[in-house]
Amino acid sequence: MREILARAEEVGVQVWLHAEEVDGPGRIGIGESEPVVTASVFKVPVALELARQAAEGELDLAEPVTVPPGHPTPSPYGLATFQHEVTMSWADLAVLMIGISDNVATDLILAKVGIPKVAALLETLDLPNTVVTSDCADLLATIGEDLGEPYLDDELLLAKLPVERLLELRALDPKQNRGTTPEEITKLLSLIWRDEAAPPRACADVRRWLGLQVWPHRLRSGFPDDAIKTSGKTGTLPLVRNEVGVVEYPDGGRYAVGVFTRAVDARARVPERDAFIGFAAAHAVGLLRSA
Repeated sequence: MREILARAEEVGVQVWLHAEEVDGPGRIGIGESEPVVTASVFKVPVALELARQAAEGELDLAEPVTVPPGHPTPSPYGLATFQHEVTMSWADLAVLMIGISDNVATDLILAKVGIPKVAALLETLDLPNTVVTSDCADLLATIGEDLGEPYLDDELLLAKLPVERLLELRALDPKQNRGTTPEEITKLLSLIWRDEAAPPRACADVRRWLGLQVWPHRLRSGFPDDAIKTSGKTGTLPLVRNEVGVVEYPDGGRYAVGVFTRAVDARARVPERDAFIGFAAAHAVGLLRSA
């Protein structure tokens, strides 16, 4: 793991990591039991609760949902950028929530399933340090409140602020807002991949949604072989770049990985920090495969 820590220092991030065999006992980590900020990684348990409710007949994923333009939740892409009314299903909204991390889709889904139901699911799965306390709109509003000016999910607006100022944000404190630990998030992913987190149909839906994520610059960058499948969910906030996911090899090996980072400065466009997540994940999985 020295190589991971050395690379983290080179690119200017702190790292917390956990990787585990989905179907075996192998485990490896760096600060794996420490609380970390999830950022949009919290959308994984939200997706699971949506799928669970559908599998158990509490809602219909095919039900149409009409979304007018001008939803109050900010997002740099997706439904927040639409200029006209659109109608889609809950399943379509889940694809947007996971595939491109759409904040509007997330808040619509979370309002439908309910934060208490997500909390109950996490409790049932024995994930005491993984919490969902707010939707995207409320979390982003705390950033604006803490800074004394509106914040619309735009990293570039904060890029020139000192790190000390950003570290005061409630959004970057896992004990005050959404948090998890690397080992808990990989446990959750392993449960999903083994059909143990919810009814098999629900787990299959979540696996499909995670497999549709479009971002290739973090986790996937560490596994360029086309024969290796990666499914994941990114998470981004000022200073924070994360990704969690499952890596599946042609030989049947399946590995759940969670990489969480916090940068030493607030620059928004630092591609080497995104690529570090793929490097760290690939190195950790390589160690598990060679053990």
